[in-house]
Amino acid sequence: MTTAPSAPLREEVLAGAAPYTSRILSTYDTWVLGFVCPVVWGCPRDEMLRQYNRSAGARHLDLGPGTGWFLERATFPTLTPELVLADLNEGVLRRAGGRVAHLRPRLVKRDVLQPLDLGEDTRFDSAALNMLLHCLPGRMSHKLTVLDQVRPYMAPGGRIFGSTVLAKGVRHGRLAPRALENLNKDDGPLNNLDDSLEDLEAGIADRFDDYRIAVRGSIALFDITVG
Repeated sequence: MTTAPSAPLREEVLAGAAPYTSRILSTYDTWVLGFVCPVVWGCPRDEMLRQYNRSAGARHLDLGPGTGWFLERATFPTLTPELVLADLNEGVLRRAGGRVAHLRPRLVKRDVLQPLDLGEDTRFDSAALNMLLHCLPGRMSHKLTVLDQVRPYMAPGGRIFGSTVLAKGVRHGRLAPRALENLNKDDGPLNNLDDSLEDLEAGIADRFDDYRIAVRGSIALFDITVG
């Protein structure tokens, strides 16, 4: 008899957030977004920013907001969007929250694979999972339970969007295979050697009817409309 894979332990989830120290965050915009994304993964950060500009709504939830680079530059449909930023790493929350402090974001420390507890009546027009899934532990089938945590908080017609580096089912550039190997080592920031385009699409299709996935190099960008 085959048993389903067990959910990652709490320690594994914490380990996935740990690499993003203040030192790493201080170089993230230049090194990861400015070099690794376009040169290694084959997807420039402006491609992800365009995704924000297409999909971000007036009430926006950002899971794993990184340094806040995208939030600072995104074009929201209002000058005063309501922002909630969620991450398990307090340093990430401080840095991203400080980047958009003028918008007075609500910062919440959460494990995105668990119930988000954002308030029974809270609803969002958009939710971003940008460069998040490849950092989460477990197989893709478990990582995508984050969609189940987000969905109850989405307004009808709301958009869930994001991007993730995949190891399988995409066309890698010359530098990507070695980068995947190195970044998935112990204490590395990625946990995605089993992540495939097929599993990503299957997990989204199981949950939603209206979605789009585009591949740019090693990165899949997804947009979901919540019915």
